[in-house]
Amino acid sequence: MSKKKQKYYTVWKGHHAGVYESWDDCKAQIKDFQGAQYKSFETFDAAKTALKGNYKDYVTKGKFKSDLSDAQLKKIGQPNYNSISVDAASSGNPGKMEYRGVDTKTKKQLFIQGPFPEGTNNIGEFLAIVHGLALLKKYESNRIIYTDSKTAMSWVKKKTCNTKLERTSKNEKLFELVERAVAWLKNNTYNTTIVKWETKAWGEIPADFGRK
Repeated sequence: MSKKKQKYYTVWKGHHAGVYESWDDCKAQIKDFQGAQYKSFETFDAAKTALKGNYKDYVTKGKFKSDLSDAQLKKIGQPNYNSISVDAASSGNPGKMEYRGVDTKTKKQLFIQGPFPEGTNNIGEFLAIVHGLALLKKYESNRIIYTDSKTAMSWVKKKTCNTKLERTSKNEKLFELVERAVAWLKNNTYNTTIVKWETKAWGEIPADFGRK
């Protein structure tokens, strides 16, 4: 198995700005910090140089270019920005997992949960959607939800988390959260539309954790 490539994280706005050598260290600086600005880089020098610059210059450079034809792109159209986007990230399968939701247009973080030990990406995607549904219902919002997980969409539709992950003492709290999410789906109605994010047309979903 190949060794995972080292990444470096620049934090322009957070509890403490700087360059961090692990996602956990970076996350500690941006968690519960509204308007956090951060990005991953392949080398320490690149991250250090970026820190001296402007965040917007780095997030607008190298914009995603789709391989789809103009006709295909026209058919898909543009994202609906009256929405929130959700995503999950898991280091291993199972592994340390977390999920979050952001404003699709501004990428402002609306919620984040985790990390949970011994979780899976599918469970995280499922929980992220349900968290988003509950949040939008609470505020009587007419926004839609974007997700890039067809599996999670299917689980939400069936009101079940069809994971094959074994329940253990390490992930007990995660499974308790799953049970709460399933119960919420069974005991609540909602008008929120859940839509598949068109990654091939629009690039990574705005809630992506940027660890690829």
